[in-house]
Amino acid sequence: MSDTAPVIEIRNLHKSYGSLEVLRGVDITAPAGHVVSLIGSSGSGKSTLLRCANLLEESQQGDVVFCGEPVKWRGSGMNRHPADRKQMIRIRTNLSMVFQQFNLWAHMTILQNVMEAPVTVLKRERAEVEAAARGYLEKVGIGDKADVYPAQLSGGQQQRAAIARALAMEPKALLFDEPTSALDPELEQEVVRVIKALAEEGRTMVLVTHDMSMARDVSDHVVFLHKGLIEEEGPPEQLFGAPRSERLRGFLSAGQAA
Repeated sequence: MSDTAPVIEIRNLHKSYGSLEVLRGVDITAPAGHVVSLIGSSGSGKSTLLRCANLLEESQQGDVVFCGEPVKWRGSGMNRHPADRKQMIRIRTNLSMVFQQFNLWAHMTILQNVMEAPVTVLKRERAEVEAAARGYLEKVGIGDKADVYPAQLSGGQQQRAAIARALAMEPKALLFDEPTSALDPELEQEVVRVIKALAEEGRTMVLVTHDMSMARDVSDHVVFLHKGLIEEEGPPEQLFGAPRSERLRGFLSAGQAA
């Protein structure tokens, strides 16, 4: 793996569910330290693209490259699968995903939720992991909630716990799939502040979001997807300030949530 290669590179990606083509030949690149936001209306393929990058979904055509290392495939078309399980696990553990629904384990405390994967998947020492986990909970502003259970937290606090859990894996990149769309506006801002702080630290992130102000504020590069294709992409000041595509202009003026 190369330190100078983009963390994530996707080339000519195609993804179908039966006869439904969701991605029709998409290319994205996330260089180290950059934030790439994916925007577009519901059904445009944003979340599917993110899941294909993390190998949670299997694409039928195209390349997924992680830090210069291409994913190895066997089979083709609808029968294409990752060929190397160890490679797949290594890539997944280096691309931590934060979901729309927080996916915290209800029977574990917040601290246990954050510690679980580094201890069980990465086989790190429990004492070392606990110290790091408490640090990440402080970073996202809920250090005082370490010993409570998810049901005792607000939605915004649960999502911040999910971000701390993702950080605890010390990944090469963070992938966010609509991290604020399940929250009311007040709680949404708690999470937006954390994401902005992570962007300012220079973390590599790919962000699927309906929050155009967040995409404008945190992104180095914005990709507007429409019906499985990239309609327009570029720096946020270009896409939001002077969109060239009629579809993008319509999307922004309608204030669509995806």
